[in-house]
Amino acid sequence: MIRAVAIVSLLGLLVLVLWLPSAHPPERFLAQLRMEHAATAAYWGADAAARMLARALTMQDTAREAAPLPSPASAPSTSAVDSAVAHEMASVNRRLFDNAYFRAIDALLLLAMFRLALLAEWLPWLLAFTAATLVDGYIVRAVKAKEFRHHDPEVFALAICGAIVVACGAMVAFVVPITLHPAVLPLLPLTASLMLGLALASFHRRA
Repeated sequence: MIRAVAIVSLLGLLVLVLWLPSAHPPERFLAQLRMEHAATAAYWGADAAARMLARALTMQDTAREAAPLPSPASAPSTSAVDSAVAHEMASVNRRLFDNAYFRAIDALLLLAMFRLALLAEWLPWLLAFTAATLVDGYIVRAVKAKEFRHHDPEVFALAICGAIVVACGAMVAFVVPITLHPAVLPLLPLTASLMLGLALASFHRRA
């Protein structure tokens, strides 16, 4: 059951992420980014909002540098044939990537990076809460073992499936062009942490 939920969730996430740029123009994602930047400035302060935007732009630049598109300038020509091939490849790249769909993907990624930068502001509290829930789940499991109480594999499976669904929902929340309050995104990893703690408390190791 866990494998089926994971496969269906990941496929649904992939289809949605590929569909969104075709359903919305790049301007829609950029307008959403401006609205969320204003909301973040009102919630966290202007300095924090500017820091998150700068962090998002840095992450996007890093991603672009990791997979740069070839250009004639990056490949020195040694002959007329090589120069013609380089220019033709550059023309193909422009026709392939310089269109509304790929510009929308670029804007979608920038929105996702901004939301990821927003989530990073909550990271110290999220890590502390996650550690607390996992330690609590481990202690509950140890107490059950000492009291000779049965662990529940059904609860374990449901909790793991719930964590997978919440994780995929978090990925969707990063890219969907709807307005999210700055305090909404941290609720998703908090919920996943609770699910993992419950799964750990109900984990049954077969002999």
